[in-house]
Amino acid sequence: MALKNPYLADLMARVEKRNAGDAQFLITVRSVLESIEPVVEKHPEYIEKGVMEMFVEPERVVQFRVPWVDDGGNVRVNRGFRVQSNSAIGPYKGGLRFHPSVTLDIVKFLAFEQTLKNSLTTLPIGGAKGGSDFDPKGKSDMEVMRFCQSFMTELYRHIGPDTDVPAGDIGVGAREIGYLYGQYKRLTGDYCGVLTGKGLTYGGSLARKEATGYGLCYFTEEMLAAAGKSFNAATVVISGSGNVAIYACEKATQLGAKVVALSDSNGYIHDPNGIDLDCVKQIKEVRRGRIREYAETHPSATYTEGCAGIWTIPCDIALPCATQNEISLESARTLIQNGCYCVSEGANMPTVMDGIQAFLDAGVLFGPAKAANAGGVATSALEMTQNSQRLSWTFEEVDAKLKDIMVGIYHNIEGAAREYGCEGNFEAGANIAGFLKVADAMLAQGVV
Repeated sequence: MALKNPYLADLMARVEKRNAGDAQFLITVRSVLESIEPVVEKHPEYIEKGVMEMFVEPERVVQFRVPWVDDGGNVRVNRGFRVQSNSAIGPYKGGLRFHPSVTLDIVKFLAFEQTLKNSLTTLPIGGAKGGSDFDPKGKSDMEVMRFCQSFMTELYRHIGPDTDVPAGDIGVGAREIGYLYGQYKRLTGDYCGVLTGKGLTYGGSLARKEATGYGLCYFTEEMLAAAGKSFNAATVVISGSGNVAIYACEKATQLGAKVVALSDSNGYIHDPNGIDLDCVKQIKEVRRGRIREYAETHPSATYTEGCAGIWTIPCDIALPCATQNEISLESARTLIQNGCYCVSEGANMPTVMDGIQAFLDAGVLFGPAKAANAGGVATSALEMTQNSQRLSWTFEEVDAKLKDIMVGIYHNIEGAAREYGCEGNFEAGANIAGFLKVADAMLAQGVV
């Protein structure tokens, strides 16, 4: 869809020229600008005061080398990144991703999305993202530790409890956060809430591990209820088998659904009898194994190499929780043809733009990532609050706050979509609601 507003069209052309080659970032910026056209028409002050010019440009981009020594004594070098996109409403907040697919383009797009997602939580946190093309899979604990220590030796200069508070993401779990935090503390001498997702023995929050998956289901439950539907007796397909997928599976099951599929980067399992989550947790959380092992002990399940086929499994509700662009236009059409009536994103932008449009055109309920998967960063912000106050809340307290936030996000984006003439389009509603808070804060602070 072409931008109709001449100013936004010109701005997009300049963004494309300045960021040539950053395909994912450009797709994301264009999508947001298209959504907020009616907002800019109603609020010309965002143009007049330069808010739009600043909004599409990250405040800071840091790239650095990460040298480390493997168990064989060989020196390895990876690239590290931190993109601090926007701090208008609070200190930068966003995860670190360790995966071979990480590039500056990917980190820029994630940081831009994170700004809007964090705004939707209503908590005072800005947007950032970071990571490295380092792959922790197949590495020993000592290799991961040496890499994390080298990574933090550069990153620590750019972060702090009131400046930038990273968290985990793909490839960065409790082990990696622990090594990163230990090195930060060694370098600075500070014992503070500079990272979230920490262990419970040193400042972590109960319910953080469950937060993104639980939050996804709380948001989806509210979206379904508004349409007269629910998780109860629904068949659910979930991609991925990390924290987000595992705890989305757990909460969806608690809400009465039958989850029949999960995946990892090698392939997917389909169990028509419903996923045995205890077995999956043993494989993925304890042994760090592969999802194919599930089928070896469950005769009712089948394992298929490759990931795209998971979306051919008939379902009522699809929860993509693996990675970006995993639902292609073809997969979206297949889900629609098979009667799927709700898609809610647990991963960051797992559906291609044409796929999103196909869902909207077909009347499928669509929960965009920046709203539906905001539970993780929301609970990270709650961890920051506990660290600042030197308190530790119960699981039930954190979970209740999380549910309130996710329900509030749904009603916020639904209201924004209705107000700006795109009722039912929660992708546009999320962009509008997230942008308004950030833009008003930028407007109040002037040229910064």
